[in-house]
Amino acid sequence: MTSPAVSSRDLPHPTREEIRLEGVLHALSDPMRLQIVRELAAVGDELTCSQFDLPVTKSTTTHHFRVLRESGVIQQIYRGTAKMNGLRKDDLDDLFPGLLDALLGAATRQAGRLGGA
Repeated sequence: MTSPAVSSRDLPHPTREEIRLEGVLHALSDPMRLQIVRELAAVGDELTCSQFDLPVTKSTTTHHFRVLRESGVIQQIYRGTAKMNGLRKDDLDDLFPGLLDALLGAATRQAGRLGGA
C-alpha cells in the first residue's frame, strides 16, 4: 500500500489517540506557551504566528509553537505562506474533559491576582 503524497510543508501532529496528559501538562507549564493557548482560546479561531506578541526571539517563539504542536495542544497548517495555529479544543476536551477549561480559568485568575494580562 502506498501512502499518500505529503507536502514538505506538512507538519507532524500526534493523532488524538497519541496525545498524552503529561505532554499536554508539560506544554502548558511554560508561561509563554500558556499565553499562546489563552490567546487562541479567547479568539476561538486560528491565528498566524505573527499575530502573537511574545517578548522572546523568533527562534524561541518557533520552539514554543513546536512544543504545543508536538504535544497535541495546537494544530499548525500552512495556508499560502502563513502558518495558521488552532487550538485542538475538541480533541483535548474529548480526551481530558474539563481540563483545558480548568487550566484556562486558573490562568485567568492567576493573571488577575498578579496583575498580568
